[in-house]
Amino acid sequence: MNVDKRFELVKRNTDEIIGEAELKKLLKEKKKLIVYWGTAPTGKPHVGYFLPALKIADLLKAGFYVKILLADLHAALDNTPWPVLEKRYDYYSKVIPLMIKSMGVDTKELEFAKGSDFQLKPEYMFDVLRLSSFTSVHDANKAASEVVKMGKNPKVSGLLYPLMQAADEEYLEADAQLGGTDQRKIMVLAREKLPKLRYRARVEILNPLIPGLIGEKMSASDERSKIDLLDSEKSVKRKINSADCVAGNPNNGLMAFLRYVIMTLKQDNKQKFVVERSDKYGGNLEYDDYKAIEKDFVAKKLHPLDLKNAVAREIVEMLKPIQKKFKDLEKLAKKAYD
Repeated sequence: MNVDKRFELVKRNTDEIIGEAELKKLLKEKKKLIVYWGTAPTGKPHVGYFLPALKIADLLKAGFYVKILLADLHAALDNTPWPVLEKRYDYYSKVIPLMIKSMGVDTKELEFAKGSDFQLKPEYMFDVLRLSSFTSVHDANKAASEVVKMGKNPKVSGLLYPLMQAADEEYLEADAQLGGTDQRKIMVLAREKLPKLRYRARVEILNPLIPGLIGEKMSASDERSKIDLLDSEKSVKRKINSADCVAGNPNNGLMAFLRYVIMTLKQDNKQKFVVERSDKYGGNLEYDDYKAIEKDFVAKKLHPLDLKNAVAREIVEMLKPIQKKFKDLEKLAKKAYD
């Protein structure tokens, strides 16, 4: 795969790449680029995690070495109780690899890292302290505001969060970081502050955020807004049927999930998205790309209920490889979240 094709694969379904020119230069000059994606084991992972999982699959296909950081200490800084921290890490460490493997991608160039394994080392903490001396309270608070639960009376821990995420880029030896658009301010902070420690600024790759089923972003803390990876078929269908989806208006969580996840998988696997309908309503509809679906939905040729039924079927199928480990995962989830 040539440099241009690798770059387009990296850019696919992203909202922004901060440092595009740097990325193109690195792709030409460096044989194996390292990218990292971090997730803090706070709430339970949900189907929204399929978006970064797909982006990780793209990066692996583009020849990157991918490191997934399970950031246990970040979870504690974001108000996860210390007594359940290890239990939530255990759940994430089992379910996230299953999600990545369900993408059907070769994972030999994929590595998992536990935050506390390197973040408690003296040299790391020394650099975090150095970063704190270069960063104002205002800048740290601004960077953390869309990621950390700051509240009306913010804790010092929330201000440390973005500084540690910046240091992670150096200590994971990353050339780039992958994250959602809510991470943008932290990524910009990292680009500004790491050079003050005489470390290089990294390329930042930003995924869009998928809205929740009831608006806003899909949230692990709101059961109504998301579909859990262990939800039953009945639960999936119930939640999808209750989702916001106004006829003719494509701005909702279902359409976003269809665009960024379902249709990406369909196109990669050379499959069609099928909307099953009875003959009296015109029979089945088949789509090769998202634009055609949106066009019919806006024109009200595709009814919200038919769309919901089709999306629910796809999600149920996506969850099957993960739910083969249902008993083990459920046991871990109960320890971590009940």
